Amino acid sequence: MVLARAKIQVNADQVASDTINPYMFGHFVEDIRDHMDAMLAYPLKDMDFESVDGIYRGLSGSWRPYTNGKSTLYALEPAAKHHSGHSQLVRMYSDDEGYAGISQTIAVKQDGDGYDLALYARASVEIRFVVAEIVDAMSGEVLGSIRIDITSHNWAHYESRLTVGRDCEHAEFRLYVPTEHERWLDHVSTGMLWMDHISLLPSDSVGNVRKEVMDMTRDLNAGMMRLAGNYISAYHWQQAIGPVHERPCVVNEAWGGWTNKYFGTDEFIQFCRDLNVEPLICVNDGSGTPAEAAEWVEYCNGAADTPMGSLRAANGHIEPYGVRYWEIGNEVWGPWQVGHCSAEQFAERYACFAQAMKAVDHGIKLLACGDVRMDWNQTLIERAAEDIDYLTLHLYHGYSRFGMNERTPKDERYKAMVSYPEWTRASIQQLREMFSSNQRYSHLKLAITEYNTMYAPNTIRKGLPHEHTLEAAVANAANLNEFIRNSDLVEIGSFSDLVNGWLGGCIRVGDFYADQYRGKSTGWSGKSMAVYGTPTYHAMKMYANRDLGHVVNSHTECGTFKVDSLVSAKPQLDHLPDLDVVACINRNGDKLTVFIVNRSLEAALTEVQLAGFSDSGTAHLFELTANDYESINSVHNPDLLVCVSHELQFSQSQVSCQLRASSVYVLEITR
Repeated sequence: MVLARAKIQVNADQVASDTINPYMFGHFVEDIRDHMDAMLAYPLKDMDFESVDGIYRGLSGSWRPYTNGKSTLYALEPAAKHHSGHSQLVRMYSDDEGYAGISQTIAVKQDGDGYDLALYARASVEIRFVVAEIVDAMSGEVLGSIRIDITSHNWAHYESRLTVGRDCEHAEFRLYVPTEHERWLDHVSTGMLWMDHISLLPSDSVGNVRKEVMDMTRDLNAGMMRLAGNYISAYHWQQAIGPVHERPCVVNEAWGGWTNKYFGTDEFIQFCRDLNVEPLICVNDGSGTPAEAAEWVEYCNGAADTPMGSLRAANGHIEPYGVRYWEIGNEVWGPWQVGHCSAEQFAERYACFAQAMKAVDHGIKLLACGDVRMDWNQTLIERAAEDIDYLTLHLYHGYSRFGMNERTPKDERYKAMVSYPEWTRASIQQLREMFSSNQRYSHLKLAITEYNTMYAPNTIRKGLPHEHTLEAAVANAANLNEFIRNSDLVEIGSFSDLVNGWLGGCIRVGDFYADQYRGKSTGWSGKSMAVYGTPTYHAMKMYANRDLGHVVNSHTECGTFKVDSLVSAKPQLDHLPDLDVVACINRNGDKLTVFIVNRSLEAALTEVQLAGFSDSGTAHLFELTANDYESINSVHNPDLLVCVSHELQFSQSQVSCQLRASSVYVLEITR
C-alpha cells in the first residue's frame, strides 16, 4: 500500500510570548443522571429513606423486605430530629418466630479492612441487637457479617466495619433482627426497629469517592475541576454543608431524582485538594441571589471570624479554601435553564452578582456566561465588561449543524465530526475581533467551560454512545489543538463530563449509558464495578501530562478533505488539512512537543523537520489508535485503546513518523 506523504516544519526559535495555561486541560463534575452514583463509592441507594417505593408499600426506594414472617409490617415515618427524608419502620411479631429487616441488591469488592458501616437507629427495648451482612445473592454464601448492639431506645449513631471476603457482582446487603434473638410476648407496642440512615463505604475510598475513579482522575492531571451544570441554577449551597445525615433531601430540578447531598462544597474542595487541581465553582444565578453567592464566596474564602467563615470552621475546616475562580451563569441563554433571560437582563443580573461577590473577596476571578451567538456576547460585554475576567463558551459538536443523521454514510459523518476545530476557530476568531474592538474589552479572556462531541440528537440515541469511540477522541484532540493555538486567549477548558453522566464521561464506571431524558439504561454485562477510560480519556491524558510552555511556529503540508454539509456552514469546509498540528516548547526551551491528529481515513508517512532544535537523537512518539475509528473501550475490553509509546531514532533534524488513519499522536523531543 502506498502511504500518503506529509511534512511538518517546526520552527522552535519562533516562540509565542503567551504561556499555555494548565487549566486548559480541566474537567467538569455535575450532579446529572448517574454521574454522582458512578463517581462516589457508596454501593447503597436511598441511604436516608428519601424515596417512596411503588412496588413494596411502606418501603423506601431500592430497599426490599427481608423476612419470613407474614405479619411483618413496614412503614415510612417522619425523620429523626435534624435528619431528612423518612425513617424506616420495621414492625415484627413474636408469633412469626422469624427474622425481619430490610435488604438491598448491591455490588461489592473484597475488603479485608472492612466497609465502613454507618447506621442511625432506634428500637423498642426488647430488640437488643441487629445483624448486618453481605451475602452472595446467587449462592447464599455469607461474605461478611457483623452484630450491632442497639444500646438505646432513643435515636443513636452506630458505626462498624464489615469485612467482605471477595468481589461479588450480585450481592445483597441485609440488616435485620435474627431468629436467634430472644422472643418477646407483647404484641401491641414492642418488636419495632426504626432506621434513619444506612451507608457503606469501602475502606480504600478517598473521602467518599471511588479509589479507582480517584486514581484515574489523578492521572488526567486536570489542572482545574469545575462544579457546575444545569442543576446549579436551582442549587442552594447551604443545603449541602454540615453533617451529611442532617442535609435535606432536595429534588434535582434540572435532571430529576434527588440532588446528591453527599457531595457538597466541602467534599468538592477536598476532591480538588486530593487531586492538586484548582476548583472552579459556578454559582446559582437562576433561583439564587447575589447575597447567597457572596455568602458562598465568604464560606470558601472568609476568615474563621466572618459569619460564613465561622460556619466553615464549625464544619471542621478552619483555614479558608481560597477559591479563586467563580462562574456566574450556566447557559442562561437556553430556555431549559432555570433563570433563562435575555442578554440585557443577564448583563444587569451579572453585574449585581459580580459586585456582591467581589465585595467579599476582591481577588477572585469571575467568569460570565457567554454564547456562540455573538449578539449575546456583544450585549453582555457592552454592559458589564469591567466586572468580567473571562467570557465562557460551551462547544458541543454534532451532526445537526451539518443536516446529517445516522442514515448519512458513516465516513461522511466522520469527516463532519473531525471538523470540530474549524468551528471552534470560527467562534474564537469572532470573539478575538470583538475583544480587540474596544479598549474596555482588552483584558478579557476565554474559558471553554464545557465541550464534547454530540453525535446524534441525544434524546433519541440508542446503543453504544458514539462519544466513546476513537472517532470522538480524534475530534476532541483536534479541538484541544485549537485551544492550544489560541492559548493567548483561551486559558480554561472543561471537558464534559468527568464520570458517566450525560454525554458519556471520559471515565466510565460500569456499563451504564445515560440519555438526557430516558435516564439510565443498563448495559449487557453486569460488570457494574468495572472502571476504565474512553479513548478521549487517553487522549486528554496524553495532552495534559506534557511539559508545555509556549506555542512555537509550525507549518504543515498534507492532503485535504471536504465536509459535504447539507446546510450552509459558517467555517470553510472545502479544503481541510488531514493533519491537525500544533507545536509547543517548554519553559526551559529544551523539550519540544508536537501534537498531531491524523483526521484522514488514510495512513500517512510524515516527516517532521526540527529547524535547528536538535540534529539527532531519540524521539518519543505517543500513539492512540485502533483498526477502526468506531472502536471503543468497554467493560469486556477496557484497554483496547490506550496510549502506547515508540522510540524513534532521527538525524539531520528530521523525524520520520508513520501515522495511522484516524489517530492521535504526540511527538516529544528533548534537546
